[in-house]
Amino acid sequence: MPGVNTRRPAVTIADVAAAAGVSRATVSRVMNGRSTVDPGISARVQEAAIELNYQPSNVARSLSLGRTTTVALVVPDLGNPVFQQVLRGVMAAAADDGYRVLVADAAEDPTQEAVLAREARMRCDALILVAPRMPDAALTALLPDVEPVVLVNRAVPGSTAPSLVVDYADAMVQVVDHLAALGHRRVAYLSGPGASYSDAQRRAGLDRARERHGLDVVELSGGSDIAAGHAAAGAVLASRVTAVVAFNDLVSFGLLAALNEAGVAVPGDISVAGFDDIALARYATPGLTTVAVPQSDLGRHAWRELHAVIDDGSHPATSARFGARLEVRASTGPVPRTVARAAVVAAPPERGADDAASAAQPTREQVPAWSVEPGAVVLHRALDHVPLARYEAGDRLPRIHSPRPYLHPVHTLAGVPLTDAGPVDHRHHYGVGVALPDINGTSHWGGRTFVADVGPTLLPNHGRQVSVDTAVDPMAPHVLLDTVLWTDEHGDPQLEERRRIGARLLGDDGWVLEWRSTLHAAHGPLEIRSPATNGRPGAGYGGVFWRLPIAERTRVLSARGEGEAAAHGSTSPWVAFVQRHGDRATTLLLTQTSPARHWFLRSAEYPGACPALAWDTPVLVPAGGTVETGVVAALLDREVDAAEAAELATGLR
Repeated sequence: MPGVNTRRPAVTIADVAAAAGVSRATVSRVMNGRSTVDPGISARVQEAAIELNYQPSNVARSLSLGRTTTVALVVPDLGNPVFQQVLRGVMAAAADDGYRVLVADAAEDPTQEAVLAREARMRCDALILVAPRMPDAALTALLPDVEPVVLVNRAVPGSTAPSLVVDYADAMVQVVDHLAALGHRRVAYLSGPGASYSDAQRRAGLDRARERHGLDVVELSGGSDIAAGHAAAGAVLASRVTAVVAFNDLVSFGLLAALNEAGVAVPGDISVAGFDDIALARYATPGLTTVAVPQSDLGRHAWRELHAVIDDGSHPATSARFGARLEVRASTGPVPRTVARAAVVAAPPERGADDAASAAQPTREQVPAWSVEPGAVVLHRALDHVPLARYEAGDRLPRIHSPRPYLHPVHTLAGVPLTDAGPVDHRHHYGVGVALPDINGTSHWGGRTFVADVGPTLLPNHGRQVSVDTAVDPMAPHVLLDTVLWTDEHGDPQLEERRRIGARLLGDDGWVLEWRSTLHAAHGPLEIRSPATNGRPGAGYGGVFWRLPIAERTRVLSARGEGEAAAHGSTSPWVAFVQRHGDRATTLLLTQTSPARHWFLRSAEYPGACPALAWDTPVLVPAGGTVETGVVAALLDREVDAAEAAELATGLR
């Protein structure tokens, strides 16, 4: 009849008992795996259960056994990837034994941990406390109330609860040993939460390493998340350290972002290291040097200890200590000769008439000079040794970014950075360098390649540029000479480049950087193309590309008028970026060194420009032939208008 429920009634334990000719208690013992039932009777019960399609009730079984087959895990912050991996290890191991895991997040509030732990324990069979922040006395009082329990990343003197800890003291020693070997002698530690046991262990290791190497260590308040690292950048720069060790990788990420925003190069100006080696650490820009911790193994081992206690209450409590290993990546490097400072320094003092007259005739001591330093070649204003530019080998860049030598940071005389490297909008942009998107099909630009009828596509076609002979001209210390070998994605040589990078002062508030490159087809003919030649109109980029930082305001000037639209695609003899950085104004004036080429220029999406080698037609270079490119740039600590820019450009070319 319509509306009548004809569903077959559920089979009960009584039905199975009747079919097998045994008591309900016997069926219960068989269903719960008890070994006290005669094998013949057990087989009869199982056959009856199969014939009747009997499904045991989990609720009834839990009431019968006094178990829920669930355990709870309490963490300080589930947003931390380390705790996520510990949870994953616990869940995977517990599932193999038929258990499920409940999770409680204390949100870094030690006062809530005990409450959450007691509530969770009432709903499950056992408890795992991961890195609890509560004081020893509170934890000691809690443990008897929530047994069976296992501690992860926390040890309590006198407790019988199993505890699993990482040797963070030794991990810190490994990090500091690495930094000391690179020449660092003044190091900052961005501390973690005050109640963190692992933070205390890191500090103990820091004390050991400090005594071993005689270091000057600055301890700064940090935290445990990205925002804490970002907020600490000002204190880090003010501390005048050459390296920073952060409480964990998340704090390191925040610090890296803030340093990038301030125009501070990592590791060129300052080295950064973290802890934990979370999955994103190797993919940071630059890749993060950190200490690898066996996160999932901690979770799996925690379950094994807990399961043993659940199954056998007399199982002796054990403690295990896990080691850590240092993962060295690109965020740490040799100690810089000059200490990283804030992006903008104080304005130079007003000059008197006599000073101005003497400045009009620069002496040898005033001329910028290059010096070879550990890990880079640095351009200084010789008079006061103020760094103006840093030439990086680029050998530690990710392969997907087409590794290449480049200049970054490049500063004005007042210390304002006019380059950016690895920015969020285009991670493969690096300061000033020669970048070409398509040479015989190989990308020396980085990132995605434009494919006709498909669009930007990530291809395994990234080449590499390697400096093979970098030297300062002995007769002219303001000139850096470099021979660069370009290889394709297979490592086969494509071309050789000879570059000359010179510098000179331009009055009291500016200086000139001159980059000239000759590309020599020493290994066969070259076909230089761009996205524009491959079907993407207007995207003719490729050449000596200058990437500027994003500023509060950017104006573009050129001989064709003001704005990106006027300059982009033009053959104007010059272009200028006039920017505002807080209360500071700067101008970057770019002129070409070769016959007029079309400018590829952006200012709305990001500020950057280059004279394009292959604007709308491919450039063919026969075997043994050459092609030249370059820019001459004036970096000024003031704004200029179009008329002054045109006049200055005439004197640069």
